[in-house]
Formats: sequence, C-alpha cells, structure tokens
Amino acid sequence: MKSADWRTALPRRADNRAVASWLTEPGSLTARCQAASRHFRVRVIGHGLGAALPDEAALIGVGRGRARVREVVLECDGVPVIFAHTVLPAAQRGHLPRWLARLGSRSLGSLLFAYPGFRRGPIEFRRLDARHPLYRRAAAFAPAAGRPLWARRSLHRLGGRQVLVTEVFLPAIAGLAS
Repeated sequence: MKSADWRTALPRRADNRAVASWLTEPGSLTARCQAASRHFRVRVIGHGLGAALPDEAALIGVGRGRARVREVVLECDGVPVIFAHTVLPAAQRGHLPRWLARLGSRSLGSLLFAYPGFRRGPIEFRRLDARHPLYRRAAAFAPAAGRPLWARRSLHRLGGRQVLVTEVFLPAIAGLAS
C-alpha cells in the first residue's frame, strides 16, 4: 500500500454518491452522527501499542511502525456506520497520548473539534477492497459482501504532536439523513 493510493480529491464515482457528503464532511462526524440518530455510541474495539500500516508509519514518522493504535466503531441507533482507526507515534509524549489513553468510549472527535489548538491537515480519500487490512477490520462490523468501502483520513496536529485518523464508512451510513 502506497500513500499515492490516497487522493486529496474525492473521485466522482457511482459507488460513492451515497456517502460523498459524509466523506467530505469538514466538521465532526460524531456531531453529524448524533444529529442523524436518536442513540449514538462509540464502541471501543482496541487500544494500545501496535503496528502502524506502512503508509501510516511513513506519514507520522514512526520508522518500523510502532504506534499507539485505537480502533472504534461509531454506531447510530445500534447499527455500525463508521469504523475509525487512529494512530500516533508510540514514543510521542505530552497531552495527546494521555488524552487518547483516557478517551474510553468517548469519540476522538469530541476532543479534536473541541480543543482550539488542533489543526487538521487535508482530507485524503481511498476506495478500500478486501486486500486492504482496514477493509478486513471494518467489514467485520458490517459485512459488505465483497463490495468496496470508502475511507478518508486526515492528520491532526497539536503543536509538534500529531495523530492520524482514518474513517471507513460502512454501508449503513447511506441510510442516515444527510
């Protein structure tokens, strides 16, 4: 997987029309999910030290890929709609790693969009298929019957610290009000 597989412009394709407004959402997906459902929940799948994917490692500068990794599923009215994968350098010190460790079942968006010091980099887009490790993890929460899933990612910075957030949109997202 190369960084070149991620694009800063969302291609116009028939298979992303239903999720295009979600993919290009400039604000908090958490806030948008909360507005589109009666009951919103963040289900933590895992959090701890792990390996960043090769293109993530290059982007956040972790060499062989040792990182803090957090994976969650955002659910609206009990239905998984977004799989989120967050990585930051394992050696990174300061507020950001501590905040991430203490999030529990709160969304990272509640921190990134509420704290005034965060700066978001460009949003990148990618169509994932069964060969991609994030596709395989995301599809476990909403079997996609082999259909590709759209994802986006962005690098958030706080001073000299950074965190990469990737969101994979599950098929049920298309059923939420835009």
